[in-house]
Amino acid sequence: MMHAALLFSLLGLAAAGSPKPATQAKVLFPYEKTVLTPSSIRSFPSLSFGDASKPVRSKPKCRAFPGTSDWPSATEWSKFGNFLNGSLLRPEPAQAVCYPGPLQNQTRCQWLVTQAGQTHFWLDEPLTTLTEWPQGSTCVLSANATGECERGGWPEYVVNVTSVRDVQAAVNFARNMNLRVVIKNTGHDFGGRSMGAGSLSIWVHNLKTFEYLPSFTMGKYTGPAAHVGAGIESFELFNHMFKSNISLVGPGWGTVGAVGGWVSVAGHGTLTSKYGLGADQVLSINVVTADGQFLTVDPFNHEDLWFALRGGGGSTWGVITSVVVKAYPPINTVTVPLNFGNIGFPSNSTDGTYPLPIRVATGQPPPNTNFMNNKPDQFWEGVKISYHYCLKVQELGGYCFSYIFPLGNNSFAFTSNQIIPNITASEAIAAIQPLYTQLNALSIPVSIPSSGQIPPTLYAGNGQRTGFSNPANTRYRSRLFPRKNLVDPALWNKTFAAIRSGVEEGGLVFHGWGYAPTCKKAGYPGCENSAVHPAWRETVLPAALMEVIPARWTAAQAKANDEHTYKYTDVIKQLTSGAGSYMNEGDPAEKNWQDSFFGVNYKKLLKIKGKRDPWGLFWAQTTVGSEEWRVATADGYPAGQNGRLCRV
Repeated sequence: MMHAALLFSLLGLAAAGSPKPATQAKVLFPYEKTVLTPSSIRSFPSLSFGDASKPVRSKPKCRAFPGTSDWPSATEWSKFGNFLNGSLLRPEPAQAVCYPGPLQNQTRCQWLVTQAGQTHFWLDEPLTTLTEWPQGSTCVLSANATGECERGGWPEYVVNVTSVRDVQAAVNFARNMNLRVVIKNTGHDFGGRSMGAGSLSIWVHNLKTFEYLPSFTMGKYTGPAAHVGAGIESFELFNHMFKSNISLVGPGWGTVGAVGGWVSVAGHGTLTSKYGLGADQVLSINVVTADGQFLTVDPFNHEDLWFALRGGGGSTWGVITSVVVKAYPPINTVTVPLNFGNIGFPSNSTDGTYPLPIRVATGQPPPNTNFMNNKPDQFWEGVKISYHYCLKVQELGGYCFSYIFPLGNNSFAFTSNQIIPNITASEAIAAIQPLYTQLNALSIPVSIPSSGQIPPTLYAGNGQRTGFSNPANTRYRSRLFPRKNLVDPALWNKTFAAIRSGVEEGGLVFHGWGYAPTCKKAGYPGCENSAVHPAWRETVLPAALMEVIPARWTAAQAKANDEHTYKYTDVIKQLTSGAGSYMNEGDPAEKNWQDSFFGVNYKKLLKIKGKRDPWGLFWAQTTVGSEEWRVATADGYPAGQNGRLCRV
């Protein structure tokens, strides 16, 4: 078998000078060859296909909801379940075992509370999403739970997808029966887009097939590629990279879905400064659209969807079943950690991951504390220098993954990993040493690791990565800080003052991803006919102010907290006018979200939405066309999903 690295050199990564477009036959997994046919649904009109070219005759005010007259009967649900051959689920919330009632099981409850988060349990659970607050806190996981466990914002039914036929049947049934639809993979969702009260969830989590394609041609690209199933998580993608001896642009966090919502919005990861965004890698997309049709979308087929599906938002255009993406040679990376403040992090940490704020808040600081008591000005000047220095890291194709933690009593912590591809440890040290020298001049006691402490490691890992996550209530409010905000000294002073204020006065965590995903780095198809917000091509610091929302907050408390946070995010927006936000880690209650998440592309996307989905079937908060609907929560909880979906 020919070595993958040799194939790359022989085939070339991109034949940019191709005289005319070339396309390859569509690539399908076995589960994509099992499709819905008109003959199979003759006796089941509820599964009939739609026709987006015809006027929509009926536009009900609200989606059907359990208990309403238009909700499908038990007989209809049973018939649908039989048609799906066991793929239709109506699972009880896993958390119900902690509550008084027939499902109560204290042993199971204790395991969920103390151990499930260290396993893959919550990723394999069909209802739960990893951010809980949009659900309505009606069944909070607790060892001391009281009252009743209610379904709240979790879906009513789930289709555990095993084939394209399942997806088509679910889409058609939902459209014809006026049901709310949500799409879910792992539930790694910070904005409540993978849940919805009274909904039918299309769960693609188990579509985990992968294939390495040594040669693939699409337009100007000829080279290695990978065919990735919609259910594959990042840690699984990295294990496939190792086995195939390749590199792929993938999500940094291990349990994020590798395709689907990640590429549909933009998608960032370790190689973003070297090869561009996740959306830039896509060569072909297999998707079921709102009319129930199964399409292969590429630069030359269904060009409107090709534009929309790469940057135009998830849960909007259809249900993705697989994607073909560009592949690259094996890559090594070197990680140079930097930590200072009143709480330190292990100086030899090279895996690019750090605890979320909630872990710091629970009193579990890592070792090697680096105290800077009563030196806030030195601390903040050091952080400011570090973010600016990341511009040099980006020039090397690297990025800076960072947090600023508020710890109370005017103390703070800063942690940042500078991760650089295709470089030796000595070269990385030489590149980062000037930053350490500047910090030492501020009396910040940091020392750069030796080359032996930070050896180059294979980006793909060792083929044995695992993934686990625990549900939490993390809330992001992101901004794509443009280059001008860092290179203009006066503007950088104002910008950093706003960041400092959000942490120091607002008590928020600042989380930065120092990338530079330019069109040049993206290659082909990259920026060509792409709906990615143009602000991504100007940013050098995608970042967010973030916090952990307490469970069981009232609507009034949530609204008051929003107003508090907006005092700081609004200042940042004013200083970064037109810069936009990353929807996957953005505010689900974002003001003027059309501009923040889509920019100048929104009008074009809205026209495509009207053409492809005149029923408004695919709906999620702050997605294209979503302003025509709203969730009527009983208590008015802002951006919550515990309520019926109705037209505005």
